[in-house]
Amino acid sequence: MSWVLGLAILFLLIFAGVPIAIAMGLVGLIGTASIIGLDPAFFLIGGVYFDSGRNYSLSVMPLFVLMGNLIIMSGIATELYAAAHAWMRHKRGGLAMATIVAAGGFASVCGSSLATTATLAKISLPEMRKYGYSDRLAGASVAAGGTLGILIPPSVILVLYGIMTQEHIGKLFLAGLVPGLMGVFLYLWAVRISLMLSGETMEAQEKLPLRARIQSLRGVLLTAFLFVFVLGGIYLHVFTATEAAGMGAAGAFLITFLRGKLTLHDTLRMLLDTAKTTAVMFFILFGAIAFLNFVNLSGLTTDLRSFVVSIGASPYAVIIAILLVYLVLGCLLESLSMILLTVPIFHPLVTSMGFDGIWFGIVVVVATELSFITPPVGMNIFVLRATAPDVPLFSIYRGVLPFVGVDLIRLALIVALPGLVSLFGLLY
Repeated sequence: MSWVLGLAILFLLIFAGVPIAIAMGLVGLIGTASIIGLDPAFFLIGGVYFDSGRNYSLSVMPLFVLMGNLIIMSGIATELYAAAHAWMRHKRGGLAMATIVAAGGFASVCGSSLATTATLAKISLPEMRKYGYSDRLAGASVAAGGTLGILIPPSVILVLYGIMTQEHIGKLFLAGLVPGLMGVFLYLWAVRISLMLSGETMEAQEKLPLRARIQSLRGVLLTAFLFVFVLGGIYLHVFTATEAAGMGAAGAFLITFLRGKLTLHDTLRMLLDTAKTTAVMFFILFGAIAFLNFVNLSGLTTDLRSFVVSIGASPYAVIIAILLVYLVLGCLLESLSMILLTVPIFHPLVTSMGFDGIWFGIVVVVATELSFITPPVGMNIFVLRATAPDVPLFSIYRGVLPFVGVDLIRLALIVALPGLVSLFGLLY
């Protein structure tokens, strides 16, 4: 089976509704069998699932998922939003800005875009509606703010990228810091742009005294400590990324316990949810590795590299073409599918042209963030709708346009100025 036929069958299966883990594993098996024979293909695929399942480095995934679930259980998001609210409530669009800041803070200890969106939708949407915010701005700020969960470390998507490409997970985390902060800053400007375009007004709130604003930060001190502890430990080589995940999960457990949120029923439910999420992610990852074997054996990367050389395309022209592919796929596929489908193909090509694999990982994640809020498949928007079904879908899609615009600016800056990503990596 040629790689062209393999890709065609894979996309056909996905759009036919076959789960991506099964589709990738099946194409990987059949494609590999067509090249090396059925018995060797079964041996190779069996090794993928068996050996990968015993891989110690993969324990970083369930530990970070557990850490995120414990943080959600602890109720930290409420205090993060309260602190951001205290500092920004008097500004025009201040509650929407507070949602963005809280999303960035929550993402720093959660690592999940969907969880960030669902949690903040319950907290910030009622507050914004109370003060006259339109569903368009309120919904868009929650959905867009949630995208920060896959970039600001610890990010499960960055963990997956690191495992698939053998890039250093700790360096990926550190490389995501500056682009993540850029996202928060640019989203705040997107709120201002949205207000300028819509001309909507909302009830202003009284500015709190400085002492009250400082006191509001008490509730986020443990969160900040946990973030610095995990990232600082990696940066200072105190522990590896896997050990950091364990320490982060232990810290999140302690925070949740100290807050009195660790009831038996909720703990068992949270552990079961962690196990389910991890199992699904492992199944998808192993399918992607099986597909990667087929990609390598079929010579897809070599053919792409030869094609690029034959047409004389510059390296940056190739990067732009790849980004266009991501922007198109983002309208059709959800983020995890996009990354698992494309990274095995694009990563070897990009690194062979001299680009840094860490930098490319951040570029991929930022490009993928757009898929969370772009129609017709915007997972954050669907999560928001499930949490607040009375919010019109069309209003949210209209509201996210300024956020999509600033995300494109951020993506362009990261491509044009790789130092924004490599700054912390050079110091590692």
